Amino acid sequence: RFLLLFFTPPFILPPFWVEVADCDTASASFTVSDPSFAVTSGGVVEAVTSGGTCRRFSVFLFFLFFFFFNNRFFLSQPKGEALLKRSKRRWSPPPFNILENDKGPFPMNVEEIVSDSAANYNVYYTLSGPGLDENPVGVFALKPNTGMLTVLKTVDREEFPVFRLTARVFNERTGKETDNPLPITIIVDDVNDNAPTFTGSLECTVLEQSKAGTVVGKLNATDRDQEGTLHVKIKYSLVDGQNLFAIDPQTGVITTVTNTLDRETKDKHLVIVQIKDMNGQGNGLSNTGTATITLADINDNPPTFTKPSYQVSVKENEKDKLILRIPVEDKDLVNTPNWISKFVISKGNEGGNFRIDADPETNEGLLYVLKPLDYEKTKNVKLEIMARNEAELSNTKAQWNTIPLDVAVTNVDEGPEFTPPTIRINVKENIQNNTVIGSYTAVDPETKRQTITAESENLRVANTIDRESKFVQDGMYNITMKAVDSSSKTGTGTVILVVEDVNDNIPVFPPGEMVLCEKEGELGSVVVVAEDKDQVPLSAPFSFTLPADHDNKWSLILENDTAVRLQQMKELPRGIHTVHVDVKDLQSNGGIQTVKIRICECKNGACLAKEHSVSLGGLALLAMLLPLVLLLLLCEFPTDTLTGGILLKSNTEAPGEEVDSSLIAVPTIDPAVKGLVKRNLVSAGLPGALNTGIHSTHDQGMFGVTTADMQEYYSGQYDRQYGTQQFNRDYLGDTGMDFDSKYQGLSSGFLHTWQTNGLYLQQKLAFLGSEEDGRYADDIIHSYRFEGVGSAAGSVGCCSDCGDTNDLDFLNTLGPKFKTLADVCKKT
Repeated sequence: RFLLLFFTPPFILPPFWVEVADCDTASASFTVSDPSFAVTSGGVVEAVTSGGTCRRFSVFLFFLFFFFFNNRFFLSQPKGEALLKRSKRRWSPPPFNILENDKGPFPMNVEEIVSDSAANYNVYYTLSGPGLDENPVGVFALKPNTGMLTVLKTVDREEFPVFRLTARVFNERTGKETDNPLPITIIVDDVNDNAPTFTGSLECTVLEQSKAGTVVGKLNATDRDQEGTLHVKIKYSLVDGQNLFAIDPQTGVITTVTNTLDRETKDKHLVIVQIKDMNGQGNGLSNTGTATITLADINDNPPTFTKPSYQVSVKENEKDKLILRIPVEDKDLVNTPNWISKFVISKGNEGGNFRIDADPETNEGLLYVLKPLDYEKTKNVKLEIMARNEAELSNTKAQWNTIPLDVAVTNVDEGPEFTPPTIRINVKENIQNNTVIGSYTAVDPETKRQTITAESENLRVANTIDRESKFVQDGMYNITMKAVDSSSKTGTGTVILVVEDVNDNIPVFPPGEMVLCEKEGELGSVVVVAEDKDQVPLSAPFSFTLPADHDNKWSLILENDTAVRLQQMKELPRGIHTVHVDVKDLQSNGGIQTVKIRICECKNGACLAKEHSVSLGGLALLAMLLPLVLLLLLCEFPTDTLTGGILLKSNTEAPGEEVDSSLIAVPTIDPAVKGLVKRNLVSAGLPGALNTGIHSTHDQGMFGVTTADMQEYYSGQYDRQYGTQQFNRDYLGDTGMDFDSKYQGLSSGFLHTWQTNGLYLQQKLAFLGSEEDGRYADDIIHSYRFEGVGSAAGSVGCCSDCGDTNDLDFLNTLGPKFKTLADVCKKT
């Protein structure tokens, strides 16, 4: 589409838009009023020259013949061909164009909108969309009657590059639409009103001493004007620094133009870069920025010494001591591998007497004397010190620097010196005492004279040398020798005794028992390992044999050079069995060794009896007997002369049957005892009736106390105090007898005995209640260890288990009751 001005006499048509595709372009030609522009045969407008102002020009389209009639254009064609016609513009106009930043005057006509229905009706037009009733409001206006579209103010293309509106046509009389809504597109043509700007960082880095043409970095820029036009075609250029750097005008890539960039001279370069649109033409808009180019360090400077040489002195025999600091300078970047120094002793340290390090803080060289120097042997040492960096040198012809260093050794008064400082002497173990095994000499290092006599140089055996001693390590024993000169200075030397082995040990079995777990239907075996402290060939391999008089219960099977298997040849009872084995070393030195084998029933590889057995001492056994003694004391209640207590065996705790009185033997009591009991009863506080009744003619029992008195006393005094049931329970115990119901069935002798014992115990309890001097300390109740709830052993009394007395198997394990008693008695 082109804006055309047609001049066809005698008529001059106003400018309007035509579709070139509807014309016979082969019969047409284009011309332009402005010589700065040209139109190709295809209708493309091109700029021939550049200018700095906005200009208007006309494009002319000429045909062979023009005719104007009734608003239609007719094109004459050659004879024989159909006549093409161009109908008037229809209700589908092409996009309209306006120029951004146009200064007016406003309002300014853009284009007239015409509908085909205007030929048949009186119509009016409306317009809606962005630029009218939508943001931005008020840019355009439309004359309803003529359809003329006008622009009212300046438009910025970078903000609103295109407007899409909708036009409608209506019948003036009916108000109805006479045609379909028409989409109107208004394109805002760009003008170069935006200068390019930089994007991204303007900082670059390149190694110093880089070759010419090395890429430094790339700068980027952008322009807000319309893409694909000269308005955004940016050209890069350097305002300064062209002697060091160059920039590609199209890509913005910066490169070096020299190889002399030196970081140590200048580590940063500031370069002004210009960017200009219109591909750098004079009418283009431009901008500038400062690019910072940093030079990265390379190791092109070796460390240099601050002095041409050094001298230092050191005392002889000194070691592990700092003797000199050596400073250096380096122009490279501090605290980088290009700056950090490394020092090397390149000459003179063949004996390894010196060491040199670098101080990480100051970068100085630190020279140490590592091993002592001997003035008598070396009075001066000449060293050569080299200083280098962690990184290798790069892009330089310089070399690592070295300096000479003289070390003067000063003399000191030294003590005696053993020569050599360490000797080795071979000696056999068990050598006789006072035997000379070698000699060791010490001399004065200054005079080279011996400090001891020839006799004192001799080393003699003072005690037995045993290779198997704990002081001998790997067959060697160290002796430190000391020599003292006349000025009391000392010197030391070391004698290493290499002790040679002799066959002074025989192979033996380790002590202890071997466990053989019993398996039904199978004969077991155990492996026994012999040990010999001597070394090969004075020890293993061993030979194992059974004595000639063995009992054929065991056989030997050789396992290896030091072990033998004892194989059971017949079934043997449980217990410990002793087996004698003749063991000899490789030199036939040895003898009979004894092996104890315990055959037992096992669990997890251990004998059951051994697991459950408890080792008890004398105190534990005595403690086990204590409950038995206490129980016997509770069962009998003797006095000094009284032996009338009777034990009745009863296996039931519930009330039992009546006891036949003929089965109870009543002991005879000495009359002297009667008086004792009487006095005890009186002192116990018995009633006066009972005391006076001792001489009654009624049956007086064993102690002259009548049964009537006793019955009266118990049924009266004790019934009142305790009640009958309490008395029966407290004084008759678990015999199953009832005082009221059983009294008549008992013989008077048994009753007297029972009553008398009860009174005696009552008297004794009275003493216990008032005694404070511990007289009856053994008669009071003692608290023993609590067994806990649900003990597997049950009661542990001495009479609590009445088992088979002929079964002695309990001696092997002693059972859970024994273990419980043992746990109670043994110390924790």
